[in-house]
Amino acid sequence: MRPGFDWRGEAQRLCREYPRRAHLPLAVVDPATQQLCVVSGRRLRACYPVSTSRYGLGGDEGSWRTPTGAHYVFKKIGDGEPLFSRFVARRPVGEIAEPDAPGGDDAICSRILQLAGLEPRVNRGGGRDSLRRCIYIHGTVDERHIGSPASVGCVRMKNDDIVALFGQLAPGSLVYILDGAPK
Repeated sequence: MRPGFDWRGEAQRLCREYPRRAHLPLAVVDPATQQLCVVSGRRLRACYPVSTSRYGLGGDEGSWRTPTGAHYVFKKIGDGEPLFSRFVARRPVGEIAEPDAPGGDDAICSRILQLAGLEPRVNRGGGRDSLRRCIYIHGTVDERHIGSPASVGCVRMKNDDIVALFGQLAPGSLVYILDGAPK
């Protein structure tokens, strides 16, 4: 999968704006193309299809939208759990979810990258706080809708992909969500 945005330009800008995090791999989420790309060492390492919110972009609490701007990986959760392991309140519950189960189940599966915002009034504090909103990058049972806006705020990924991404990002890694509407 090739990125549909200027990943080099975004990576350079983010490294200038957040120099203390520049040594870590970073991820850029492009809602316009429903892609997440990983950049490390000035190289594009991987791109994955994702699903951002079906309600659009925004950081307000209760909006069910995907927040934009600079975030960092606050916590990595689920290392070693089997594919499709279900999580509730960021804890594995000992169940394996059924892939593409009917009923539009919004289960959080396989791995969680919990995000915290870095930008006041955009995604940190004041009713727009990504950490308080429990915004994650996570696996889903609803893999058939990956590639189109279908989530309720988080960034969903296929389960194999979130496991791969989990191994590429470190706690503290930048995750930048572009402010481009899905097409």
